[in-house]
Amino acid sequence: MKYIIGQDRTQIPLFASSIDQAIGQDNEVRVIDLFVDSLNLADFGFKVHFSENGRPAYLPSDLLKLFIYGYLNRIRSSRALEKECSRNIELMWLLKGLAPDHNTISNFRKDNPKAIRKVFRATVQVAAHFNLIGGNLIAGDSTKLRAQNSKKNNFNPAKIERHIAYIDSKLEEYSKILANEDKDALTPEEKNNIQSKIKKHKDRKAKYLEFQQQLEKSGDTQISTSDPDSRQLITRNSITEVAYNVQTTVDAEHCLTIDYKVTNVNDSKAMGNMVRRAKTVLQKDDFTAVFDKGYHTGSEFEYVNNLGVDVLVAAPDVASHAPDVAFDVENFTYDKQHDWYVCPANQTLTTNGNWYNKSRGKSVNKVKRYKSGKCKTCPYFCRCTLNKNGRMIERSEHAELIEANKIRLEQNKDLYSKRQAIIEHTYGIFKRQWDFYYVMTKKSIKHASADVGLIFVALNFRRLLNIIGTNKLKAFFKAIIALMNSFLSPVSPIKLYADINRQIRIFRSHILLVAYFPNFKQEIRFRNQVEVGF
Repeated sequence: MKYIIGQDRTQIPLFASSIDQAIGQDNEVRVIDLFVDSLNLADFGFKVHFSENGRPAYLPSDLLKLFIYGYLNRIRSSRALEKECSRNIELMWLLKGLAPDHNTISNFRKDNPKAIRKVFRATVQVAAHFNLIGGNLIAGDSTKLRAQNSKKNNFNPAKIERHIAYIDSKLEEYSKILANEDKDALTPEEKNNIQSKIKKHKDRKAKYLEFQQQLEKSGDTQISTSDPDSRQLITRNSITEVAYNVQTTVDAEHCLTIDYKVTNVNDSKAMGNMVRRAKTVLQKDDFTAVFDKGYHTGSEFEYVNNLGVDVLVAAPDVASHAPDVAFDVENFTYDKQHDWYVCPANQTLTTNGNWYNKSRGKSVNKVKRYKSGKCKTCPYFCRCTLNKNGRMIERSEHAELIEANKIRLEQNKDLYSKRQAIIEHTYGIFKRQWDFYYVMTKKSIKHASADVGLIFVALNFRRLLNIIGTNKLKAFFKAIIALMNSFLSPVSPIKLYADINRQIRIFRSHILLVAYFPNFKQEIRFRNQVEVGF
């Protein structure tokens, strides 16, 4: 039987080929190379100038290419990337044979969270240039990414007290054993063993007392020892994980992520900030943002209303029902003119006009209270309330904005129904397909932001490759590089002016140029005294 046989490993080929010929022209690694070369990394905040003393440093462009390639191919570990540099032919081509060690790779990621965010923004600018950002409907949501911190190394006041109480009970037990030493006839070895245990428990107690003091001093509710900024958060139902909460904003047109932010708190106070940032990215306020019920907070509705943006937020379930659901608060009618409520029994509940502070966690809201003097004689009393003094309704200072959101939601059910398809598409790719359900870095939220930033850079880059195609992106980035080279090289003003206008005619946009070169317009005018018409 015949088989396909490989070449002799010791045979020297007659016609040696270069490594460049081994990489196809349509290989995405070529697009990564051109994309990074088209960026002005110094303006982004990457360190490009190093001391002449000591060992030479690696170019930030090479390390950035390595990370983008790694995340696109589901490789995040610095040690795994180090190994790939020596055996992956695509990386050998991309890095021109360089093989940085894992410490260099890891340090580059954790030291550049802000610069990596600007690389992410560059991917958004590319998408905007190709009209892939609709800017009419966006969806906001969050996802929990596990931190490099176990639940055992996360403490809250109640957990610390339980540990201290357990230690005190064990110390008391050991003390009784030593007090009855004569009766029990302990051997020297047993006595030394007990004393060592007492010392160990006292050391642990001192550690827990130190944690307790840290929490009291900082005002925090948790402390994590491996990754100090991570927090134990509810992931779903009653399941918790020590994690970070990543807020994300996605455009509906092509499910491209336009913004992200790594936090360690829940969603209740996140909507306003997300909408404000989206308004900055889109440079407009005539868009609609959709969120789930976790973002339903009165103060956030006020914040968004001041921004002039329409939001659709699902209403949470009723916290508690009346004995008869027909007498739930939603069935009471508010009369704005008279500032009173009318109950299902057609009785009015009035207010004294005073505002009261109502605490919910760390937030405080102002409410008015509405009561009726006829509750006790009402035949529906037992069906309406269990309060012996009668029914009381609290109306928040943000009630009108909450009701306006409810009306918008009822009028735009089809629009809101798109929320999951928009935002869950993003999480489905990088958490389920790519298996990026945890944060690779630790020690701080800044380091976590760098890791998450690279995830979204890779995610947007993958979407651009799929939608636009490698050849078109290559041509685009080559033109940007050519323009950058002509901008930096000493050329005549007339030729420079002609080159710039030729690129503008090709791409019909200067927004991207300004994004890549923040001082593009001013420096061109300063150096060449040429009005480029922007």
